[in-house]
Amino acid sequence: MEEADNKALVVATSDREDFMSAGPLHLSVVDWDNEHHRRSVAASLVAGVYILERDRQENRNSQHALAPLWWEFFNFRLIRHLVDDVDHSIFGAIYEYELKTSPQSNNSNKGIPHYVIAFRGTLTEKGSVTRDIELDLHLVQHGLHNTTRTRMAIQAVRDVVASSQNRNVWLAGHSLGAAMAILAGKEMATMGTFLESIFFNPPFFSAPLESIKDERVKHGIRIAGSVITAGLAFAMSVKKPQQKSRSVETFSALASWVPNLYVHPGDHICSEYIGYFQHREKMEKLGVGAIEKLATQHSLGGLVMTAFGKEGAEPSHLLPSACLTINMAHAMDLKKAHALQQWWQPGSEINFKTQAFLYS
Repeated sequence: MEEADNKALVVATSDREDFMSAGPLHLSVVDWDNEHHRRSVAASLVAGVYILERDRQENRNSQHALAPLWWEFFNFRLIRHLVDDVDHSIFGAIYEYELKTSPQSNNSNKGIPHYVIAFRGTLTEKGSVTRDIELDLHLVQHGLHNTTRTRMAIQAVRDVVASSQNRNVWLAGHSLGAAMAILAGKEMATMGTFLESIFFNPPFFSAPLESIKDERVKHGIRIAGSVITAGLAFAMSVKKPQQKSRSVETFSALASWVPNLYVHPGDHICSEYIGYFQHREKMEKLGVGAIEKLATQHSLGGLVMTAFGKEGAEPSHLLPSACLTINMAHAMDLKKAHALQQWWQPGSEINFKTQAFLYS
């Protein structure tokens, strides 16, 4: 009986990893001007990174590998995978679109990415979980940018952009991978290169205020948080004016970069992005936008760590601008709300609410 249960579990796992069972087969023709198509392809390429690593863990060779169809279906080829220097797990991939044979695309090539750099999130499997959890802890402590995996990711993005000859480059990631991709995107934006960026369930570690049902209570807490954060930021700027100047310049330099964020209100890992951006508008309407403009450049946790002498903290979640898409569909649990698959399901876009937030 136990052996049968184990076999059933293996089959279920393989089904989730098999493109023919779980992938967006409905996208047999890709319209690169269609947001649903673009999002679904990006999510599939990120899924390909997860399954590359699962293929490695399960010793699935080229004949039995499940990963390739996740990019080949959309006419991409894998030109390089990125390997962690600590546990040797695959955490990222660089794809190139093969334009010469593109029966799945329409006649317009303008929106097609020439390269896509994708990063996976945490895998709770024996071959990668220890390193992934370690990086999650660095993320919570605002130290992800100091890890070797993130430095490798940023260097890979730099290299691709440098060799792209001004061709279209996309940046994509899910969960922890989205956090790394955000740091890479920020790095490029400060250099004047604004990449098309698609981030699924990007982490925003904060008190889960979005779970509060009473809007007045939630708004009151957010106002208090903004006042405290702005006050502490102002005090720190008086103490260290040069640091304040660099922070303002960096945040302003990022304003023209508008990454696409995809979040679910039932996912406490990323749901605070909803309040982060919507609260700005509410503060503007109250006539206290200047307070929120200062507060939004800083993390309260990061300021506290800096005050206690931990220099160099860099919260990855702080963004001036974004195009925020919220999946309003009911999710039974956190696992469903955080799942990458929700972003390519056919017809799912009817539950999506999208709004652009531009910093000025």
